[in-house]
Amino acid sequence: QVQLVESGGGLVQAGGSLRLSCAASGNFFNIGVMGWDRQAPGKQRELVASIFSGGTTNYADSAKGRFTISRDNTKNAIYLQMNNLTAEDTAVYYCNADIKDGLYASWQLFWGQGTQVTVSS
Repeated sequence: QVQLVESGGGLVQAGGSLRLSCAASGNFFNIGVMGWDRQAPGKQRELVASIFSGGTTNYADSAKGRFTISRDNTKNAIYLQMNNLTAEDTAVYYCNADIKDGLYASWQLFWGQGTQVTVSS
């Protein structure tokens, strides 16, 4: 059973920083792209950032210049360093990953349970 476990959310003042972590556990063959999405109250879930196993990254415009996604393949983990946070960053942040549980298996998308980030203005 594959699980994505997130940590690092919390309450921070505007202008502050937080670092989110997400680690995959369980039995699997390979992990492809991993990333973070977020969902604010009353809004649709949106991509924040993603990273391929080779290190190629992709950011939403709202995250560029403030957020940095990184990855440790030895730990099956990704991180999201968020700086200069604003109230608009308040949301539940979800980790996701494309995972194969066997050499000839299909890629499956897994999600973490979400971690709340609240930025007070």
